[in-house]
Amino acid sequence: MVPNKKIEAMFNKQMNAEFYNSHLYLAMAGWFEGQGLPGFAQWMEVQAEEEREHAMKFYNHLKERRANILVGEVPPAPTKYKNALDAFQAAFDHEVFVSKEINKMMEAALAEKDFAAVELLRWFVTEQVEEEAQTDAVVQQLKMIGPSLGSLMYIDRHLGKRKAD
Repeated sequence: MVPNKKIEAMFNKQMNAEFYNSHLYLAMAGWFEGQGLPGFAQWMEVQAEEEREHAMKFYNHLKERRANILVGEVPPAPTKYKNALDAFQAAFDHEVFVSKEINKMMEAALAEKDFAAVELLRWFVTEQVEEEAQTDAVVQQLKMIGPSLGSLMYIDRHLGKRKAD
């Protein structure tokens, strides 16, 4: 029932990383608010809540398997960006990093024959494909519009329609 110590440690680390991810996106939301881009901020607020839910998936998995749950401190997140593209590029790069970490955990879970962990991680593998695609789509749009403020405002309105699932 209890995962081995390697998987337990990896899941605790990722749980805390997901709490950081939530913190990161909330900090980005605050930055966008300060830039007068409430739609971008709304998108990031929804993303922050999703990341918190991801952390809780790891938390609940550990709890259900009677493993040690080690919630740590959340380090401060960056709060300054050059522009909207810089912020979204940072978000995309971060999602690519998260995907690599999920893949490492999947490799470990398969090697340890921890099929309960594999099932949880399968969900995250699929989720990361979606996370990267969503974030990259905004990056590509921001690259296309360049310095056009009218287009930036259009994207802002569009992103403001994002709601929690």
